[in-house]
Amino acid sequence: MELKGQVAIVTGAGRGIGRATALELARMGADIVVAELDRANAEDTASELRGLGRRALVVQTDVTSRDYLRAMVEQTLGEFGRIDTLVNNAGIYRAATTLDVTEEHWDAIMNINAKAVFFATQAALPTMIAQKRGVIVSLASMAGKIGSRANLPYNASKAAVISMTKSLALAHAAEGIRVNCVCPGFVETDMWTAVAREQGALLNQSPEEFTRRRLHQIPLGRMERPEDVANVIGFLVSSRSEYMTGQALSVDGGLVMHG
Repeated sequence: MELKGQVAIVTGAGRGIGRATALELARMGADIVVAELDRANAEDTASELRGLGRRALVVQTDVTSRDYLRAMVEQTLGEFGRIDTLVNNAGIYRAATTLDVTEEHWDAIMNINAKAVFFATQAALPTMIAQKRGVIVSLASMAGKIGSRANLPYNASKAAVISMTKSLALAHAAEGIRVNCVCPGFVETDMWTAVAREQGALLNQSPEEFTRRRLHQIPLGRMERPEDVANVIGFLVSSRSEYMTGQALSVDGGLVMHG
């Protein structure tokens, strides 16, 4: 119960890695703000959190809107009076070959995966600065460390998260705020279903064949579970990682093994 009495905001906590992370932080003792666009999914997560004995606040949030992000922080402070942790988890995936990337595709990916990470962080920072403590963990991806034939905007957006993590960590370390990100690999979620369908189609493979081939690339020999990522996020928001900031931790079964 290391996080007892603390408050964590998790964006996109309605499903997948976000839900697993909200549950992990709740098991560690934190009360959770479920910042999620899909209210039904958000309420499902909140119900699970309350089942663990934690307080849960659902805030319907469009992370691409600064007004929504300000309201997310204001409602959190109104309900709980503090913000100890922000997990920037909300994200989307779309594949396309280089010549097929449209401006709309580029903007949609960048707005949610990169721009929203910055402005959600900016919204939470004044509270953390006033507290002289805070932890921010963002969801990047192994895609942010490698190239791709068919999802350049996605990879670029995740590289941006890694870069922002380093700059934010440098800018706010003296104020007691730590900023890190995690880089998952092939995680079995709704997003992976889209990856397998879209990438598979571009490669003339069925989603099942695409997934099977990717599985063979993983040194640890299995697909990643949302809980694998949530466990590392739990470590990063705890005092066990208090000497870590500005890091992009690979949690990918060994897919990316360079620095």
